[in-house]
Amino acid sequence: MALIATRTKLSRLLSSGCISNGGIRVGPFGKFGAMCWSTAVASVEPGPVGLGMLGLKDYEDYRRSLYGEITHKALLVDAAGTLLVPSQPMAQIYRSIGEKYGVKYSEDEILHRYRRAYDQPWGRSRLRYVNDGRPFWQYIVSHSTGCSDAQYFEELYNYYTTDKAWHLCDPDAEKVFKALRKAGVKLGVVSNFDTRLRPLLQALNCDNWFDALAVSAEVEAEKPNPTIFLKACDLLGVEPEDAVHVGDDRRNDIWGARDAGCDAWLWGSDVHSFKEVAQRIGVWV
Repeated sequence: MALIATRTKLSRLLSSGCISNGGIRVGPFGKFGAMCWSTAVASVEPGPVGLGMLGLKDYEDYRRSLYGEITHKALLVDAAGTLLVPSQPMAQIYRSIGEKYGVKYSEDEILHRYRRAYDQPWGRSRLRYVNDGRPFWQYIVSHSTGCSDAQYFEELYNYYTTDKAWHLCDPDAEKVFKALRKAGVKLGVVSNFDTRLRPLLQALNCDNWFDALAVSAEVEAEKPNPTIFLKACDLLGVEPEDAVHVGDDRRNDIWGARDAGCDAWLWGSDVHSFKEVAQRIGVWV
């Protein structure tokens, strides 16, 4: 029934025009192995309705009264910047691989040009990450480095599908996620990414940690569009209000998840490790 209700809610929202399948621009570093950034600030993020009056502990006790010993039935996790982080700075990789193809710009110049290119409106399609995202990334790479060599692009593009390019943000992630699943919490990834995400998670041996993946290139909606969060809940068979999303971007992750009806915690501010996430849900590792 929960699955049917979620689909009905999604259909109703789409038909009413409350949300759309349109893409929303993400931050100026993107997911191409870039120096993923967070909009986290020191201010306190407003919580669910009434949280300021009741207090965090009272709110968590209230949620446990609904679900037993846990506060949420599902955990949604952002990929780049939360679950995964680049192993080396983007500009360093762009330059080191590009030297043999004639790239002359310094790392500072590449970073400046990358930011400027990424921040420009993308007018070729409704979404930046369409299928494998090649047209968008070809544009970014050529504008960042001044090099349009096809072989250079392919080497760079393929590098960011390997475990050499990325590593897990939290070394305890596997242990924590196994404990959450054992406690009955469903796990999903919600990410603005192209179709390389699935093979990347396989390369990092963490694809089997999750019950569902909602990837923007597949869902055809990018955070903060609520559609991608609703799709993740649909895949997990839970209602949005039963899920909490954790991500490092205030706009895309926190505001987007809350617009979909999910709870949301800002990585690096509300929570700093997946062990802390599990404890807040009510699972001790």
